[in-house]
Amino acid sequence: MATDQKYIDFIVDQIHHPVGITYKRMFGEYGLYAGVRIFALVCDNRLLIKPTEAGRAFIGNPNLASPFPGAKSYFLIQDELEDHQWISDLIKVTVNELPDPKPKKPKKAK
Repeated sequence: MATDQKYIDFIVDQIHHPVGITYKRMFGEYGLYAGVRIFALVCDNRLLIKPTEAGRAFIGNPNLASPFPGAKSYFLIQDELEDHQWISDLIKVTVNELPDPKPKKPKKAK
């Protein structure tokens, strides 16, 4: 089951972050970004947050799930989705711990 647009819109509306939240379609699902940092995946109408030590400390005992078979586990957020302050705080501590993406290598001319 793919994620529907209403669900992704709901998730983005719930999260408040100083640099804003955007999403990109990836592999038939979605990646969530705060600025240039990808911090979550939304797969099969499930919010999966990248695991960080700060996120684990904030959540306490997180539920874990994989976005697809064979992938590493992410924090599965379900019951807290209605609490926009809680989810926004989780995203802030998570994004603060994530590194900026590595610069892309320039394509070689043929």
